[in-house]
This record gives sequence, C-alpha cells and structure tokens, in this order.
Amino acid sequence: MTFRRDGKVESQLVDFKLPIAIIPNLAIHLNRTANEGWQINPQTELPPILAQVAGDERVDFRALLTEQLAREHGLNADVVLDYELSFYDTQGAALIGLNGDFIAGARLDNLLSCYAGLQALLAADTDETCVLVCTDHEEVGSCSACGADGPMLEQTLQRLLPDNDDYVRTIQRSLLVSADNAHGVHPNYADKHDGNHGPKLNAGPVIKVNNNQRYATNSETAGFFRHLCMAEEVPVQSFVVRSDMGCGSTIGPITASHLGVRTVDIGLPTFAMHSIRELCGSHDLAHLVKVLDAFYRSRELP
Repeated sequence: MTFRRDGKVESQLVDFKLPIAIIPNLAIHLNRTANEGWQINPQTELPPILAQVAGDERVDFRALLTEQLAREHGLNADVVLDYELSFYDTQGAALIGLNGDFIAGARLDNLLSCYAGLQALLAADTDETCVLVCTDHEEVGSCSACGADGPMLEQTLQRLLPDNDDYVRTIQRSLLVSADNAHGVHPNYADKHDGNHGPKLNAGPVIKVNNNQRYATNSETAGFFRHLCMAEEVPVQSFVVRSDMGCGSTIGPITASHLGVRTVDIGLPTFAMHSIRELCGSHDLAHLVKVLDAFYRSRELP
C-alpha cells in the first residue's frame, strides 16, 4: 500500500495473516453438470467475499488498511493513497501420507525451489562467488521491472562488475541452475507423460529438456548437473514433454537470453501444479538442497 504520512509519500507491505477472504464454490446441487466440465468465469465467479454488512452499510477498506498499518508497523497514515490486493491460502503446508512421504501446500511452485536455494546458499561454506535469484511475476510472463524479463538481474550484476570485460568473462565462466517445479507422473493420469521420461516423486530432482528452447538445458549443462548429482549420491531424473503436447516454460530461457549464461533447467516432481494445494515428495526437498549446496561449492564448472 502507498500512503501519506507527515506530508511524505511512503509504501509498506501489509499482511493481515488472518483468513479475511474466501471464494466459495457453487453447491453441486445447483450445478448438476459440474463434473462434466465447468469453465469458471473470472469476472462473475471469482470475486472474493470479505465481510457481511447490513443494508446500505459499506466497509471502508482504506480505514482497515490504515488500522493494520498502525498495528503491524506502528505507523499512523494521514491517508491511504492506493493499494494492491494479493490473496493467498493461509492454511499451512503439511506432511501427509502413511509415512510422511509427501508435502501438501499452497504455492510449492515455486516457493519450494526458493526455499531450497536459500537453505543451500546459507549452508555452503565456500569462498566462491555465489548468487541466488528469486524473481517475481514468473506465472504471468515475467515481463516486469522485477521479473526475469526485466533488467533487475543484469543491472545488479553490472553494478557488482562495472568493468565490461570482467562482467562478460564472469558470465562466460558461470552456470545458472534454473529451479522450477516439474510435472511428476500422476498415477491417475500416467498417459499424460512420455513413457520414457516420467519423473516420480521422491526419486530426485528432474533435468528438464525441450528442443524448442522452452527449457534452456543442453547436453553440456545437463551432463554437469547429472555428474554433480552422482558425486553427491543424489538420484536424478529427466523430463521431456510428450511430443503431441505443448510444453510450459521457465525463467531459464529468459535469463539465458538476457545474460548469455549457460543454463540447466531442473525442478522437483509435483502433482496438481497451480492448484490451491500442490503435492511433492518430502525426500526430494532434501535431495535438492544437497545438490544445490554442492553446486555453490563447486569449482569445476564445464
């Protein structure tokens, strides 16, 4: 939110943390054909419900934001000038399965890789130069000031290496591991996968390959990552989308084309990607942290 305080314009992040909104579905009794396929209309069926008011009473949402700003940050705003609303599932993630084999949670794609990358970076005891990049707006195309298709990363690296020759040489000697979740073989929908490239949950990170450059992996970068997994005794898998199906993409090709850096696209197998509750293997998280830690310590880039 953006507000004015003592004549100055300021911005602050406000997180209610409480479940203040919900989008309830229509009861199936009133939509008997729902299980035959139901295309949701974003305009009429997705507005959230925030409160119940009587008669012509209206909720002053700017006043609520002002109160929350004071409660969270101790700041008293003169007026709330503008705000953006982002709703998220407040229910915490959980270990599920008879043996705790799975993690069920919201936004595993791609908070899971961000968490693994941060844990690996913190654990890496090395004098090598390491960078962790977590960019915004990946799911809406990455075309923003702070997205992968924007200038943030390149400008940051150029400020760290202001000499152009040093910058170019560093990029040429570097390798990017683009970590974004992969589609695991769902037992109820196994026919959606290529039979030779079907990643399983809890069977290790996945190297993602696509000849149309929807993933930035090539044989050189894939070989390096596979070698790294073998050296760390981490199981590794591969994913190639069915030839008769379209392929998603990641920030890997975008970043590779902006920087000219060698890139391997990898990720952890996931079920129900982009659903309100996604599912991944609990052992895979440890696998990913271990191999990324080794990557940050590696001195033998191809």
